[in-house]
Amino acid sequence: MMKLEGIATFVAVAEAGSISEAARRLRLSKSIVSERLAELERQIGAVLLHRTTRSLALTEDGAAFLERAARITREVEDAATDMAERRGLLVGPLRISAPVTFGRMHLGPALFPFLKAHPDIELFLDLDDRRVDVASDGYDAVIRHGPIADSRLITWRLASSQRVLIASPAYIDSYGTPDSIEALDQHKGIFYANRGVADWSFPTNGTATTVRGRIGLRVNNGDTMRDAAIAGIGIAMLPSFVAGEAIKAGQLQVIDIGVAAAAEHIYIAHPEGRTPSAKLRALADHLRKAFGSPAYWDC
Repeated sequence: MMKLEGIATFVAVAEAGSISEAARRLRLSKSIVSERLAELERQIGAVLLHRTTRSLALTEDGAAFLERAARITREVEDAATDMAERRGLLVGPLRISAPVTFGRMHLGPALFPFLKAHPDIELFLDLDDRRVDVASDGYDAVIRHGPIADSRLITWRLASSQRVLIASPAYIDSYGTPDSIEALDQHKGIFYANRGVADWSFPTNGTATTVRGRIGLRVNNGDTMRDAAIAGIGIAMLPSFVAGEAIKAGQLQVIDIGVAAAAEHIYIAHPEGRTPSAKLRALADHLRKAFGSPAYWDC
């Protein structure tokens, strides 16, 4: 008879893409993970993974088995969680992906009281600015700033967020202050790479006007954008939760071009078709209260 731990280990390896990463997530040694995989393959009578010293890939049988194995693992986890929730407990793993800068500056401090209040939750927080595939990468939810275009996700709003144009006093002294969208187009920009060419977008007359500007830097991290702006590399458009402290300290100045960027929000999103757990709903409620309305970083 197949053991559930072997099935869960196979799913973890397939989602992580490597035995070492799966072992880290499961908090097991690599040798135990390998033993469980080998035992599962013996029980099934099929090779599920092509393994070399450099790579790992699903076989045809492995790909066919993974879909059901992942569903079985999730259902068992959900069943255990449901039983605990019936007793009024919030327990078990919770896997969340969030952006690096927001996670470091605001999410982490908001999470710590929640974890102290619910010590049986095992939170796996992955801070990464890349766009993850929530279901395929094994997350219960993602936290993101700005619009979420993936129609497979159900989004819950956590807090408001306003992006502002900023530059250092030294840059403004050297190159002047743009006072219109047209003038902004002549300045060097520090652009957020994950937003592509529409990073600087402004609502005008019922449509969106996009300014591409001259590229001084394109990068996928808010901390680096802020620091580049402080260094005088160019103008950046950043959320107030990233730039606020530097603005208060006088390291950056807000630039007014007569039109503001569209208001945005911080969201938490979970896969469509999967009933969100009580601990995920409790986390969302906690974060809404912690961030405030309006959010404390916009006050």
